Amino acid sequence: MDLQLPRGMRDFPPEEKILRDEVIAILKNLFELYGFSPLETPVVERWEALSAKYSGGEEILKETFKLTDQGGRQLGLRYDLTVPLARFVGMNPTIKRPFKRYQIGTVYRDGPIKKGRTREFYQCDADIVGSSSPLADAECVQLALDVFERFKIDVVVKINNRKVLYELVRAAQIPEKFTEAAILSLDKLDKIGPDEVIREMVERGIERTSAERFLSGAQDPQAFKNSEGYRELEPVLSALRDSRVVWTPSLARGLSYYTGTIYEVYAKDSSVTGSLAAGGRYDNMIGQFLGGTEKIPAVGISFGLEPILEVLKEQRRDLPLRKTVTQVYVIPFKTLVAEGRAVCQRLRRAGIKTDIDFSAKGISDGLKYANAYAIPFVVIVGPDEVAQGKVKLRDMRSGEEQLLTVEEVARQVAQRLS
Repeated sequence: MDLQLPRGMRDFPPEEKILRDEVIAILKNLFELYGFSPLETPVVERWEALSAKYSGGEEILKETFKLTDQGGRQLGLRYDLTVPLARFVGMNPTIKRPFKRYQIGTVYRDGPIKKGRTREFYQCDADIVGSSSPLADAECVQLALDVFERFKIDVVVKINNRKVLYELVRAAQIPEKFTEAAILSLDKLDKIGPDEVIREMVERGIERTSAERFLSGAQDPQAFKNSEGYRELEPVLSALRDSRVVWTPSLARGLSYYTGTIYEVYAKDSSVTGSLAAGGRYDNMIGQFLGGTEKIPAVGISFGLEPILEVLKEQRRDLPLRKTVTQVYVIPFKTLVAEGRAVCQRLRRAGIKTDIDFSAKGISDGLKYANAYAIPFVVIVGPDEVAQGKVKLRDMRSGEEQLLTVEEVARQVAQRLS
């Protein structure tokens, strides 16, 4: 058998998974500081939910993994966490609002592969359901600013309102039936450049003069400052008052369910050119899942774990990744394995992440093992130490050794690692 992963999928060895878990823990902490509560939904959704009118739209469905169960029902792998949230709220219409939830999980898109983008990837979402206040939009952007401050990543937040785009379409005299096609093409501006955007719009059936007028307006921040879309955006910008937040009329966000404010977050001075986080207001989707009987406003933001990790790895290029979570490796003499296990348990109860050399092949082999995994401390359990009711603590970085009680070891390790 030729052992290979499916294209666009990957394994994460411990040294990478440890860093991923650290990032997720920081995101969870900040989500909860902002009052968001956790939610979990299935990876597989019914196709009619994924393809509903106010879901992701034509472009995203082209990248959706589709499958059929044994009962002949059409299903798909979720391509984001927003559609499952809308479906959840639709199935639980009596939930108290505003409902603030976060969810961290894998999503799937059968699209092109590039640096920072795979076909299975994590999204880390925070959404506010049931509030139409522009302060809710500002809250999501402020959350992003705080997240990247915690990661020490310098960012710029591009922000716009979808209504600005609709006004651009009308001003360019683009027929209404081509509205979404024009916006989808504009969404690729940073990736393919202005000439290719115009060429694509013409291929979609839009007249060249209209396409050029549309693109010109999207690149002129002054042209639509009196528009309805910008008037909706002003209170969001006023609430934030941050130079890192920049109004960008050309920002489109490809997903068709957005109805108002939209934003994308980019790292400055990084080889990772894709967005690190993105989101916006989607006031129609959830009501659609309720059959259109009620309009339920919602706004949210999604953090891309993969591109964030790529940026962090760039920043930490000179720092080795941790190969294990183990903080102390206990090496007992061959006749003292039971005593070694007892030491392990006492350290674990003190909150120290501890492993033990079960083989008891000897001190030299144990030290080599600890060194290979860059375990910071070793505890040696030998006859002389046991006779004194103590153990030997070795700092693997400095080589310093101390004769200590187990309680003293726990305190020393905790202090040095803090």
